Order: sequence, then C-alpha cells, then structure tokens
Amino acid sequence: MTDLATADAAPPTTWEQHRVELTAYCYRMLGSSADAEDAVQDTMVRAWRSFDRFEGRSSVRSWLYKIATNVCLTMLDGRKRRARPMDFGPAGSAEAPLNDPSPEISWLEPIPDARVLPTTADPAELAVSRESVRLAFVAALQHLPARQRAVLILREVLQWKASEVAELLGSTVASVNSALQRARATLSENNLDSPAPVAELDDDHRELLSRYAQAFERYDVGALVTLLHEDAILNMPPYELWLQGVEQIQKFWTGHGAGCAGSRLVPLAANGLPGFGQWRRNPDGSGYHAWAVQVLEISGGRISAYSSFLDVETLFPMFGLALRLDPSGEPIVG
Repeated sequence: MTDLATADAAPPTTWEQHRVELTAYCYRMLGSSADAEDAVQDTMVRAWRSFDRFEGRSSVRSWLYKIATNVCLTMLDGRKRRARPMDFGPAGSAEAPLNDPSPEISWLEPIPDARVLPTTADPAELAVSRESVRLAFVAALQHLPARQRAVLILREVLQWKASEVAELLGSTVASVNSALQRARATLSENNLDSPAPVAELDDDHRELLSRYAQAFERYDVGALVTLLHEDAILNMPPYELWLQGVEQIQKFWTGHGAGCAGSRLVPLAANGLPGFGQWRRNPDGSGYHAWAVQVLEISGGRISAYSSFLDVETLFPMFGLALRLDPSGEPIVG
C-alpha cells in the first residue's frame, strides 16, 4: 500500500486529494453512486471532527479508509444488496409486458468516470481502476457479505497487505485471509470473477460508438442490430425484464422501445465504459426530456451489453446533464 501523505503533512485542507479513490472504494462497497458520494462526505465530516484525536500511528490515508469502511458497513447493515435485472432469473421476451418497477428492489447504479478514476495514474494503475468499477464486477461484489466485500476490495483491488487490512478492521491476519478465501469461493460458486481487463477505446471502438449514436438518433433499428454481438444483453433498470440476443433486442426496440425514435444522445463515460445520455422527444415538439443514462460494453468489435438506467432525477445531475433540452437540443437551465 502506497501512502500519499503522513499525519504531520496532511491537515484537513489536503484531504481532497483522496476523494476520488475514496469514492471509488465506497462505490464498490455500496453499488450506488449517490450513496458513495454521501459516504465520502460523511467520512470527511467525521475525520474533520476527530482530527485532533488522530494519533498518527498510521497515515491519514489509511485512517480515512478506516472511517470510510465503518461508514459503509453501517450503511449496509440490514440493507438488501444492489441488484441488476439479470439477478432475477432467465432472460425474458421482448413481447412480455413491462410490469411496474418493484419498489422493494435497490438497483445497482452507474457512476461517472470522473468521480472514481484517477487522472494522474500510470497506465497500469488506471487499468486496474477501470476494471474494478465496471458494472459486472461491482454487481459481483454485492453477492458478498459486507466485511468480506471490504476484505476483497482492499486486498485484491487496492493491494493492501493482510496485516494492514487486519489493522483497519480491528481483526487478525488469519481472519482476513479466511474472509478473502470465502469471498473468492462465493464469487466462483456464482460464476462471478475478479476484475477482468476492459478494452481500451481505440479508433475502431470510437467508430463503432459513432455509428451507434447516429443510428440511434435516426432510430434505424436495422442498422443498430448490426452493431450488436449475437448474444448481446439489454437491461433497463428499474424494470426487471432483461433480454438476450439480437432478435429479442430488435423486437424490443421496435415494440416497447419505439418511443425512443427521435431521441438525442450525448457521449459520457461511466464505470470505465462508454455511454450516452439520452433525451426523448417531447410529444408536443417543445423539446426533449431526460430519459436514460446508457452504458455500453464492447466485446469482439460489437456491443455486448446495453444497460439503460432510467433514474434520471438522480443520475443526470451527477453526470452534469440537463434534464430538459430545447427544440434545437440546447440545455434548458432552471
């Protein structure tokens, strides 16, 4: 573990340098962008209030992680895990009705890259950061009990030593190693995995995304499906329905999804992946209203997963997107 500051050199005015990595840590723990922001803010407030009692036996960075861990464990106590539609059974049919969202489900949320990825990291460190906030990995973490989740993140993502994790958790090295072993076993039993490489955006990927955006704004479904992997997945929280395969997704886009015709898209980056903010056209022609944050996964030169998150009241402000656009596509402020 590399400490960025010592106790003597890290008064509260310097703590902002840790915000991005703490937000990434809390996001992996909680699976919610909004909750992660709240957890980090609570961490900073608690640290500020108790800084005069900080004894300097560890770095301020380690101390902040300890506070953040306790905040997250408290927030997770008694809560249901954050889920994705794929957690609730096999793929459905595009012709099935879109039932009302279930209020009992807490959904996994995307998070802007700028909130969780370092801007000055070396390429290897940035790659690990991107891999460990991807939607599939954060969803996998939600299957673990809270303390096992913390151990796995600290040991395998952040590369802390077992002794450092034991000190942070007030535990023993043997207990930490046992928790890590159980966490790995749980992920394996559920056919889940540790972070896997996320393909870097190259010219071919950028061309694919440009073709996707143009086809979506034209709502040329025939062109869109040519960009999909044959077993691509479509999901749209807060709806439990999810689909797999080009045929089903095509039926959805021409059926339930037909209201997306005439949408406007703006590129964004979430969870180390490319995506778009989507506004649907107002029926009266007065402009556009926020509809979804789309996050795309690419495999083998095609789109392998399409996640469309509809909680725009929470997500659009977080991504710096306006909730309304005028007829020309310009943001409406206020």
